Amino acid sequence: MDAERGSVRSVPSGARRPAAPDTGGRRADLPRTDAPRTGAPPSGVRRPAAQLPRSRRPLPEAPVAETTSPWILMYHSVAVEKEDPYQLTVSPERFAEQIAWLHRRGRRGVSVRELMRARAAGRADKLVGLTFDDGYADFARYAVPILQAYGFTATAYVVADLLGRANDWDTEGPRKTLLTVQEVTDLAAAGWEIGSHGLGHQALTGLPAEVLAAQTRESRRVLEEVVGGPVTGFCYPYGAVDLAATQAVRDAGYDYAVAIAHSPLTGRYALPRCYVGDRDGAWRLRAKRGRHRLRDTVAELRRQRLAARRNRARRVPS
Repeated sequence: MDAERGSVRSVPSGARRPAAPDTGGRRADLPRTDAPRTGAPPSGVRRPAAQLPRSRRPLPEAPVAETTSPWILMYHSVAVEKEDPYQLTVSPERFAEQIAWLHRRGRRGVSVRELMRARAAGRADKLVGLTFDDGYADFARYAVPILQAYGFTATAYVVADLLGRANDWDTEGPRKTLLTVQEVTDLAAAGWEIGSHGLGHQALTGLPAEVLAAQTRESRRVLEEVVGGPVTGFCYPYGAVDLAATQAVRDAGYDYAVAIAHSPLTGRYALPRCYVGDRDGAWRLRAKRGRHRLRDTVAELRRQRLAARRNRARRVPS
């Protein structure tokens, strides 16, 4: 399962697992301002300014008033299932409750395409991205009517070579039918964003450059023929992402890509998302929103600390 925490649905054998997100680490050592004075100098003699060791210089203050990355919710299937070992499915009733909660909170669910455009224009304050991985047929049957009732939009990431087939990569879960070519065409014509989820739901980490190019460029070409327009968003299968994958997505002409966890790659081509399951009611969604903000702040602090160290290293004479 493409989950934030743990790994319920495993990356298939032969593919490298993505590195665990590193959102911890030591706190930056900052100079103390409340240390007691000892051994005061004689009257009239000025104490020299304290010289901090190079490794103890304070870091620039991190912007904590607003998260660096947008809040994006990650769904898969909206349906009724008796067994759900990968925790991919949210019932239509629970999904309706979650969407109603967003509406009551004054938020509007939108596609990631719309979210990124609004952020660029400074108008994304009350928007939350809604994404649906794998392109299950139940997106059109159950999710779309509920979203339309609230005036929300969303992004469906579909597997280009498997349209109209089933989720054969999930060996232990229930068989779920995928959106057909015609359904994807109709959804795009109605204004829903269609994004690429690769060619055959293959993890991209560790792949040769030519395979990465095929997974990103060819899937985009196929889907653009289906929707009759540009496909500008990519979603990493299994959330597996490394530097080479982000570069391949960028070089293939996508405008953005979504991952799952915060990581050193977090940015336009590895946007983190919050997994949403059937157990997530109002208080759990609030907690996940807070956790997203915290992880964003930690990730930004670590980026700034690494940048400061690189700058100091460049200034040190050889």
